[in-house]
Amino acid sequence: MGAQLRAVRRRIATVKSTAKITKAQELIASSRIIKAQQRAHAAAPYAREITAAVEAVVSRSANVVHPLTTPAENPTRAAVLILTSDRGFCGGFNASVLREAQGVSKLLGERGVQAVPYVSGRKGIVWHRFRERHMAAEWSGYSDTPAHHNATAITKTLLDAFARPMTEGGVDEIYLVYTEFVSMLTQRPVVHRLLPLEIAERVERRAIPIYEFEPSPEAVLDQLLPWYVESRVFHALLDSAAAEIAARRRAMKSATDNANELLEKLTRDANKARQAEITQEISEIVGGANALAESTRE
Repeated sequence: MGAQLRAVRRRIATVKSTAKITKAQELIASSRIIKAQQRAHAAAPYAREITAAVEAVVSRSANVVHPLTTPAENPTRAAVLILTSDRGFCGGFNASVLREAQGVSKLLGERGVQAVPYVSGRKGIVWHRFRERHMAAEWSGYSDTPAHHNATAITKTLLDAFARPMTEGGVDEIYLVYTEFVSMLTQRPVVHRLLPLEIAERVERRAIPIYEFEPSPEAVLDQLLPWYVESRVFHALLDSAAAEIAARRRAMKSATDNANELLEKLTRDANKARQAEITQEISEIVGGANALAESTRE
């Protein structure tokens, strides 16, 4: 009986230690989520304005032909940028975005287009390496605090691949797969096609101003579209960071609650084992006293 009580107490100590870790992770995530939301919110106006500028150029120039806006007749390769986290303890955050990326790859394969993964985040990199899947490029070390130069490096790699011919490993399309922050309780994986630019997806929020282009709309697009892609990637990194921290907070809160529930159960089990041990000791003492009394009477 004593061995059973010791085993329960050891397990209680282990669960308490785990609960301290999960509670600390929950508090850290809670302290970081507001700042992550503010960064994503602050980047939104620039993304909206650069998008409006690109819309204006394309809408006011019906005959413009630019490689970043003209779809390939027979696309054969597509870059799929997947944004995952560097650390764990965030529930199904990475599993959801990787599953969405696999769905995109399947749909591209049905069109006869080869999906080429570009992965950001250690969890996504490890996932691809474990399955021996080739990655065209990888980045890591900044998933919860992305900086603008991280988006610049990713954009440069993607645009270089888009500009290369197919014979040299180029791509015809660029897709972005990341987790969108909706609320503290809801984060969802989303897919966007970055290039070629999908003009049909534009939402008319206001009247588009009339511009005069110098020297030409094509030259203006040469400057605007890389900035547009970079802003979309940077905003996705910030959104993904906020979603990651929110997912980690929710997962750690759930883990802490489960640990506390398990502690209550183990405490009851320990009390039962202790009570049984005491009852057994009393029974042994009473039995010994009765045996001694009987031997004395004899």
